[in-house]
Amino acid sequence: MIVLAGALLGAIIGAMTAKKRKGNRADMWQYGTAYAIAFALGGLVLTIAIEKLVF
Repeated sequence: MIVLAGALLGAIIGAMTAKKRKGNRADMWQYGTAYAIAFALGGLVLTIAIEKLVF
């Protein structure tokens, strides 16, 4: 669940960042994808850390 939330949040933040930098639609897709991957990876690490600490 944390991974999906991170991916969604990353995509939104990435698209907004590209838009703020006056990027076109392709830039927003690229930034959104890159941020989504990075945030999902962070969410995965966080999920694994929580699982190791709790169980």
